[in-house]
Amino acid sequence: MAEDLGLITCVPKACVKRDGSILAHSGKKGIMYHMTRSARQISETGVYHVVFRGVNHCHLFEQDSDHIRFLEIVKSAKEKQAFDIYAYCLMSNHVHLLLREDNPYDLPQIMRRILAPYAGWFNRAYKRSGALISNRYTSEPVTTDSHLLTVLRYIHQNPASAGMVKAPGDYRWSSYSDYLGVKGSITATGMVLGMFSDNEQRAVEGFKEFHEKSVTQSPSIPEGKKLSKDEVLVGIRAALGGIEPLSLPAIDSRDERDRLLLMLRSKGYSIRQIERATGVSRGIVTRCGRLLRDSVEQ
Repeated sequence: MAEDLGLITCVPKACVKRDGSILAHSGKKGIMYHMTRSARQISETGVYHVVFRGVNHCHLFEQDSDHIRFLEIVKSAKEKQAFDIYAYCLMSNHVHLLLREDNPYDLPQIMRRILAPYAGWFNRAYKRSGALISNRYTSEPVTTDSHLLTVLRYIHQNPASAGMVKAPGDYRWSSYSDYLGVKGSITATGMVLGMFSDNEQRAVEGFKEFHEKSVTQSPSIPEGKKLSKDEVLVGIRAALGGIEPLSLPAIDSRDERDRLLLMLRSKGYSIRQIERATGVSRGIVTRCGRLLRDSVEQ
């Protein structure tokens, strides 16, 4: 793999409110926001892993034309405001975007240009009303080149991890094939491919080989070390072996959901950490914690 490209130095400085109150209420139909919210973490690199979901886990895409329309809206947003897409994956009820804002603190405006038009279009197309997007999107800062590659692979492996396809290249609605030159795209592939080789063919081969590997083991939590929210999220994702943490509340089998929660507690994650990462209520996580304690005592 190529040497570190110094991603953290790519973005110029700019001013922002100290209270972090970047994202105001959109006032757009189809998007539901909380009026009171904590400040977002700001990425020093300008790169974010963004995830948004359908309200109550509803589908965001009903047919191929919906995926196509969403990508058209992203392309239109890019024409109005400069930003790069490094990876995307359109799942049935949620979307992953790995993007880089061209100017610091542009992310809220970028997401408004994407979410509001799509929610409005979807509601009109299916004669529905009300919120389509659940709460606000999550945005995880991506701080290093190695972090970027790990997130990019995670995004592309989502459909295979969910059992929808056998391999990332089999899924039509992700950016994986863009890197192979299979289809035209909204994806900026040059920087990532350059991490593997300056030679285009060797870069593509390195990209494919990199995606054949997956991280399934959660990193251990050193005693006394306080993990950041990002470290907790990365660790929980790895522990779940490709299952999206926020999908746990929608798992049909309560036994399977509780098994996963019990596993996370056994790895040392706190009730609060699990609640924040998965969206499962504190009461349910606490009950699984009691089960773990009882099994140890027996």
